[in-house]
Amino acid sequence: MPAYGFAHLRSRRNHSDIIKYLERIQATLDPFGGRFVIHGPPAEVVEGRWPGSMVLIEFPSLAEARAWYDSPAYRAILRLRTDHIEGDLLLIEGVRPNYDPAERARKLQAEADRAGQSTM
Repeated sequence: MPAYGFAHLRSRRNHSDIIKYLERIQATLDPFGGRFVIHGPPAEVVEGRWPGSMVLIEFPSLAEARAWYDSPAYRAILRLRTDHIEGDLLLIEGVRPNYDPAERARKLQAEADRAGQSTM
């Protein structure tokens, strides 16, 4: 099942370290099957507020995403980004093919029923 590295980058400063980071990050992703899906374009905010930009990197699995983040190659460049960009990074598993949100609703309802909580 695919997994994702999702970064919400709230503020950044243009700095030569950021250029170095961008030049080197793909080489850290390649051994783990990582690929950029979204890389910081301005988002069209249709609900709420979204300060900053986002990055989404896809991996074949959560294990590979964790291995990338903990790899010596990535750790060697991490501060190039974190010293100059404020943000959060999450590693999260994706959903299976043919995911059905109604099935998730049924599971949540069953949990609520077992706990004696009403969702109505």
